[in-house]
Amino acid sequence: MAADADTLDIAPLSGPALEVALDDLARLRIAVFREYPYLYDGTPDYEARYLDRFAKAKDGIIVVARDADRVVGCATGSALSAHHQQFAAPFLDAGYDIDSIFYCGESVLLREYRGRGLGHAFFDRREAHAKERGYRFSTFSSVVRPPDHPLRPTNYRPLDSFWQKRGYRKAEGLVTTFSWKDIDREAESGHPMQFWIRELAA
Repeated sequence: MAADADTLDIAPLSGPALEVALDDLARLRIAVFREYPYLYDGTPDYEARYLDRFAKAKDGIIVVARDADRVVGCATGSALSAHHQQFAAPFLDAGYDIDSIFYCGESVLLREYRGRGLGHAFFDRREAHAKERGYRFSTFSSVVRPPDHPLRPTNYRPLDSFWQKRGYRKAEGLVTTFSWKDIDREAESGHPMQFWIRELAA
């Protein structure tokens, strides 16, 4: 059972505080991303390195949600120009100034804490961080799975309506490919990633 809202703390972590939390954050990401639609078969070492790179990237931020001492969610963000080249390439091809774009990475949250406004809080913190640093756009990407995927739960509800309420829209034609190992596969494979974008208010 999730605790009351007043026991929750949401704050960015950096420096020694982040170092202490890296193992917990890595385990959290692996647990949540095993779920559909990502089906990600991750490792603690890779996740810890990935989070450390985010924290050190240009304008990087890692927002962490805790229930008392328990890490229950996190969200990442950084300059798009500091991320993987295959993420910046579609924007360059479409004529965007990538230095004006902030990339909201993943948001992960334990199932029992969902539906309590933490998803909005994660976006609020990252978008405020981006605006303070002069970014014009905020973007993120989401994996595209076929509607008849054999591991799709019958009660699965995509987050499109949530993102649209946040002011994001699908960036038509802006798709990239990223590789990871699915839980039902023997090796890594490429996955299409659709970008969503919004213009940040001045």
